[in-house]
Amino acid sequence: MKAISLVFINIQVLFSQNLFFSEYVEGSSNNKYLEIFNGGSESISLADFQLINCSNGCTSWERTHSFTENTNLVTHAVWVVCSTGSDPAILSECDQTIANNSIFNGDDAWALQQISTNNILDIIGVIGDDPGSGWEVAGISNATKDHTLIRKEGVESGVGENWSEAAGTNTDDSQWTVKDKDDFSGIGSHVCSACSDSVSVCNNTTA
Repeated sequence: MKAISLVFINIQVLFSQNLFFSEYVEGSSNNKYLEIFNGGSESISLADFQLINCSNGCTSWERTHSFTENTNLVTHAVWVVCSTGSDPAILSECDQTIANNSIFNGDDAWALQQISTNNILDIIGVIGDDPGSGWEVAGISNATKDHTLIRKEGVESGVGENWSEAAGTNTDDSQWTVKDKDDFSGIGSHVCSACSDSVSVCNNTTA
């Protein structure tokens, strides 16, 4: 049984490498959401994963957010987590809501974590660093506040805890495209040209 469990864990770790943030929105009022994408070739159960976050230059993670029970994210699909008071255009594509809107501002760090290994798969922001209003992305100051961030098509995995690798210093070396506030046009799907058999997939399995 130990050998079987070890194999299962190793497979989960392998599959999890292609689970990452594909979109981030910190807009006006309560228009806030995170989109998670499965860029791998296999479905992933989100039971072993969670979102973690903290606020305003925190030195340790303060809150955890489990995914909806029995969520199985199929290959090249997305899972959208949004604030309860979001615009109807967001709520129509939202798979799961977070009630406490006050914890989601431009200077709040977020990460996607695998529970069984404690590994951080992907991150937005920096622990222990209060950027003021928000972090710089692609050379744009305060880009994590009042902006939409979309992961570039060539990204096929998260950056672990290395936010600077994802944020970059200009539009060429950043993994993110920075769009204007309240641009929700990309919600519910993601294109990953670097992922195997890449397609853009709607998150609505009944569509």
